[in-house]
Amino acid sequence: MRRPAAVNGIAHLAGLLDRFARAEVVVAGDFMADEYVYGETERISREAPVLIVRYERSELKAGGAGNAAQNLAALGATLLDVLAASGIDVSGIQRVRGRATESKTRILAGGRSTRRQQMLRVDRAPGDHLSPVAEARIVRDLQRAARGAQAVLASDYGSGALGPPALEALRGVKRGGVPVCVDSRYRLAHYTGLTMAKPNEPELEAASGISLEGPGGVERAARALLRRLACDELLVTRGRNGMSLFRKGQPVVHIPAHGSQDAVDVTGAGDTVAASYSAAVAAGADALSAARIANVAGALVVQKPGTATVSRDELLAEIVKG
Repeated sequence: MRRPAAVNGIAHLAGLLDRFARAEVVVAGDFMADEYVYGETERISREAPVLIVRYERSELKAGGAGNAAQNLAALGATLLDVLAASGIDVSGIQRVRGRATESKTRILAGGRSTRRQQMLRVDRAPGDHLSPVAEARIVRDLQRAARGAQAVLASDYGSGALGPPALEALRGVKRGGVPVCVDSRYRLAHYTGLTMAKPNEPELEAASGISLEGPGGVERAARALLRRLACDELLVTRGRNGMSLFRKGQPVVHIPAHGSQDAVDVTGAGDTVAASYSAAVAAGADALSAARIANVAGALVVQKPGTATVSRDELLAEIVKG
């Protein structure tokens, strides 16, 4: 019986990061707005048993595929049709008349001189489907942007940007020799015939239909999903248990969680993992090296509050430490 491969030192991966600045990665998916509203709690309302929050400030960050794009920009990767405020060209983002941008508003509050913590989240999402005209524009821009790129990252948050026409276009990109990495929250089972899929454990269980409970549950589900998706690699993110990389015809590689600190905020961590994996692949890394880089990037970003990114310098410093 073959034993799962072990993973140790990572310092030798530092050279890959030098090639990130020359990597071209296309991001396709659902761009949304993450709004953070900060305030101070002083008293309980007389109208209802709720805290009154005195407004202090607010900030707006790119969420969903936008967060993945910002992570790529922070890592030094060039984004085709997606690089403005943080080095992202937004000319390739489709603006659909009458369709509001999906947003997530988080209310964070606390007492005087205390750290603000999330109390409530309000989501606003469009309820209608994209028109055939809008879907055709997405396919056209995706195909154009992918020419000459080293990788494509599909970031599907369920808002409808990546419908059946876009999925077929992604398969065409893969057949053309460009790796296509997928991060899909609700529709992973639809992304067949691509290069890599990155589910977390709940997403793996939902997409495979196999319980993860009991010994070997994760591997059974992952092997079944790998066959169902007909993809080359499946990277399962497992929180405190690190990551597990599954490849056709090869033993699983379990990658322990990097570092020992507890997570501060896991918001957008999946975007960072998907972005850093895609950047590494675009820079010429093999699947295992890309997964190990992504593991470090994910460990760094969960130490930051809110929707955050990891810079190339931060990632390099951590990798050099080994």
